Amino acid sequence: MLQVLAIAGYRSLQQLVLPLGQLTVISGANGSGKSNLYRALGLIAAAARGELVARLAREGGLPAVLWAGPQQLSRAMRAGEQPVQGGPRSKPVRLKLGFGSDLLSYAIQLGYPQNGKSAFSLDPQIKRECLWAGVSFHPRALLADWTPSETTTAAAGMGGLLGGEADPQNTAEVLAVRELILSWRFYDSLRTDAAAPARHPGIASRCLALSNDGHDLPAAVQTILEIGDARGLQSAVADAFPGCELSLDTSSSTFRLQLRQPGLLRPLDASELSDGTLRYLLLTTALLSPRLPPLLVLNEPENSLHPDLLPALARRIAAAAHRTQVWVIAHAPALITALAGEQGCRHHHLTRELGATLLPGQTTLERGAWRWP
Repeated sequence: MLQVLAIAGYRSLQQLVLPLGQLTVISGANGSGKSNLYRALGLIAAAARGELVARLAREGGLPAVLWAGPQQLSRAMRAGEQPVQGGPRSKPVRLKLGFGSDLLSYAIQLGYPQNGKSAFSLDPQIKRECLWAGVSFHPRALLADWTPSETTTAAAGMGGLLGGEADPQNTAEVLAVRELILSWRFYDSLRTDAAAPARHPGIASRCLALSNDGHDLPAAVQTILEIGDARGLQSAVADAFPGCELSLDTSSSTFRLQLRQPGLLRPLDASELSDGTLRYLLLTTALLSPRLPPLLVLNEPENSLHPDLLPALARRIAAAAHRTQVWVIAHAPALITALAGEQGCRHHHLTRELGATLLPGQTTLERGAWRWP
C-alpha cells in the first residue's frame, strides 16, 4: 500500500508530503491544488510508461509547470512583514515526484537540460531516479540509482530508469515497481454526453476492469454478473434507484446495457439514461470490478450526480476500499462527510497560502516520514 506521496516544485505544490491511507479523500476550495495533486500522480504513471518527458513538454515544458514562487517562503513573508520576492538560488531547479510504499518506494527528479544547443528546449531532463526498500529513504535501502552520464543518449535519458529497457535478471525490483504503477487506474474521463462510448453497444469480450473512458461498460457489467459480485452490483443499483435492475441484451456479438424500471413495459437502453444515472452505473461498475487495481483514483466522481445519489456512491467507495487502496478527490460536502466518517479514512483538506498548496495541521512526524534521496 502507498503510505505517502511527495511532490516538490510542481505548479502550486512547492513542497508537499501527503500521508495516504487505505481510503484517502482530498478536498479543498477551487485553486487549492487538488487537480495539481492528481496531475502529479499521473506524471508518475507517465514515468512508468516512458512518457514523462513528452507529457511535460505538452504542458509547456518546465517553465510552465515549475513552482513560480521563491525557493523559500520565509516566516516574515508568510506573516506579511516582508514582500514575497526571489533571491539567489542556493539549489538547482528541480521538479521532484515520489511515493513511499510498504515494500518499494520511488523518486524522480527533473531539471533543465545541460545542453542548450538542441531545438527541443521544452524537454526536461531526468536528473536522477531512485528505488529503495521500505517507505523512508536510507542509502542502505537503495536498490537502484540512475543518473544520466555524459554518454547517455537523449532517447535513453527520456526513458530513464522506469521507462528504459530494464534487464529482468538484474533489475527485478525496477520491473516490479513499473508493473505496480502501470496497474493503477485513474477515473476522471467517464463521459456521459450523448456521444459517450458507454451509451453504445460494447464488444462481447470478457472485461475484468472497466476502462478509464467506459467504452466497455456492457462487457464489464456482464463479467461482474457472471464471475463477480452480481448480487452486490444489483444491490448497488437498487440502493440508488429503488426497484431498478440491470440487464443486458447478449443476443449478438455486441452487448447492450439496459436498466429495468418499475412501471415501464420495456427496459431503457444506455442511450436513454440520464447523465447522472449513467455516471453512477459507470462508477459502480468500476468499483465492483472483479480485478481491482492496487490503487484506484477517482477525480471528482460526484460530477453530474444528484445529491441524493451521493450516500449510495459513498457506500460503494467505502466497500471498494476494503478490497484495495482508493484515493478520491471531491468537492461535494455530502460525499466528503460520508467518506471521512469511514474507519481508516484519511481526509486532507488543502489550503493555499502565497500561491503554495498547504496541508494544515500536518505534524512534524508526518512531514519527516519522507526524505528525498
